[in-house]
Amino acid sequence: MGDRLFWTLLRRLWSHWDRSLVVVKPDTVIEWHRQGFKLLWRRRSRSCKVGRPRIPREHINFIRSMSSDHPEWGEDKIAEELAAKFGIEHSTSTIRRYMVPRRNAPRGDQNWRAFIRNARRLRDGDEIDFGSGVTAYARDRGEDGSFALDFAGEEPVELLLERAGRMPLPPYIAARRPADAQDADDYQTMFAAEKGAVAAPTAALHFTPALMAKLGEAGIEHATLTLHVGAGTFLPVKADDTLDHKMHAEWGRIDAATADRLNAVRARGGRVIAVGTTSLRLIESATGADGVIRPFEGDTAIFITPGYRFNGIDGLVTNFHLPRSTLFMLVSALMGTEQMQTAYAHAVRDGYRFYSYGDASLLLPTKET
Repeated sequence: MGDRLFWTLLRRLWSHWDRSLVVVKPDTVIEWHRQGFKLLWRRRSRSCKVGRPRIPREHINFIRSMSSDHPEWGEDKIAEELAAKFGIEHSTSTIRRYMVPRRNAPRGDQNWRAFIRNARRLRDGDEIDFGSGVTAYARDRGEDGSFALDFAGEEPVELLLERAGRMPLPPYIAARRPADAQDADDYQTMFAAEKGAVAAPTAALHFTPALMAKLGEAGIEHATLTLHVGAGTFLPVKADDTLDHKMHAEWGRIDAATADRLNAVRARGGRVIAVGTTSLRLIESATGADGVIRPFEGDTAIFITPGYRFNGIDGLVTNFHLPRSTLFMLVSALMGTEQMQTAYAHAVRDGYRFYSYGDASLLLPTKET
């Protein structure tokens, strides 16, 4: 009865329905039926997540932070704090999986800030495996792309760097050979005395005991400063306006005896030639507008650009620097942008070397520059 009613209604609503009929085999209908069910369950399986639900990133970061800031807390205490903050309970085994490993050494020995290649792929709470048994957890992303790294274990980071780190050779050397034990000595200047710099003040790499002896025979004195090259040395200037560029601070020290010696040289008509841009920045930070160099100890974030008036130095020994760097701006401020562009064009044309093990230049400004 139902079938007859259906065909009767179909005939009235669609008078030529019989012209659209297609004759098929029963096997074809069965295959259509199977394909339809496949599509149906495929769509349903995509919309349904199977297995244990993933813990939100915000919860992971909270667990990392609590276990790092409160190493005395166990997973039960962190579970209580997590439930109180987010209203969601997680098993202690889940919390234990994301806790920062405990360590007994002071946090300062295991916490360093570092620049990360491909930093966009790194998130707070991620674990980094450096190999050789060295791991760290990333947190506190900086505006400059840096991260604070909490290293696992009880050993100071200086020891971990010796185990898993590599000497940062310039590209034209690294392309020919890997770093070796000799590089650890070659990358240090003859004046190195205290640890703290992230890189060598490379202009001083050109000086050897033999060269210093010849300078002494010529009546040229020298004085040493303490300075720690900062990570900002490696950062290019990305801002269109230099006023928007944030200069990284570097730590340095000039004691009273050294300041007196430098002032005495200038008082009798001599010149103070800084070896390296970091030395120059430190001396300028310690010098007042009156041209007197004073004892100094602390951070300096001085950003020297064209138009700056130099107070404490009369010349500079420095390597060749990359364009759009704060260092090229500094030498342009000392010698004039046009003159430095001419000098660099000559250096590129004649195959001078840049980077850490590159060639050096002696820059002596005139009154016109």
